[in-house]
Amino acid sequence: MTQKRIVIAGGGRVGRRAANLLDDRGHDVVVIEEDPEQVGLLEEEHVATIISGDATRPTILEQAGLARTDVLAALTQETGSNLAICMAARQLQPDLYTVMRTEYDVGDEYDEMVNDVVFTEGAGARAAVNLIERDVQTLDSVTGDLDILQIQVVEDAPVAGRTLEEITLPRGSLVVSGAAGDHVARPDTRLEVGKTYIVAVESDVAHEVVNLFQG
Repeated sequence: MTQKRIVIAGGGRVGRRAANLLDDRGHDVVVIEEDPEQVGLLEEEHVATIISGDATRPTILEQAGLARTDVLAALTQETGSNLAICMAARQLQPDLYTVMRTEYDVGDEYDEMVNDVVFTEGAGARAAVNLIERDVQTLDSVTGDLDILQIQVVEDAPVAGRTLEEITLPRGSLVVSGAAGDHVARPDTRLEVGKTYIVAVESDVAHEVVNLFQG
């Protein structure tokens, strides 16, 4: 899997959880947050580079190095602030992929201003990470440490074309089924290029598992 550089604006509950999930997948994460208390919580978790400041200010966004960033996700609690952050970022870096969190369903209202919108409060961080990564989808978080992923096998991946009995998955991971969910994976299940599989992973081995499927 290609490592992405991801800038998250907003280090509150959703932003901090998204940073943790993305760090587990091996991405380079930067979080912009101006609240000292939230900055302190982020520093304790050691999952991201932290920039203390107001992400609506272009000078703060420039500190994040947008020119070498793949995705900017504005995940503060304020829809207006998130839109302003995405628009300012696109002014600085027109080709930057942007994701914004909203407080309600906005339909296609912001389609010309941002690339993707996430508004589901209950799954805010997970939904945001799915939009950011796109090639790996978190279907559910069973507990705080166990995720259910939907992962496609790419060409030249370590597991491509091999059966489950021929590979060694990290302890704390299990291939459950193909994406169709029509049968449980067995030792003779072959992981075919281009096919998608449902995999249960503990968070500390998620990056390793994704690399086996994505190369």
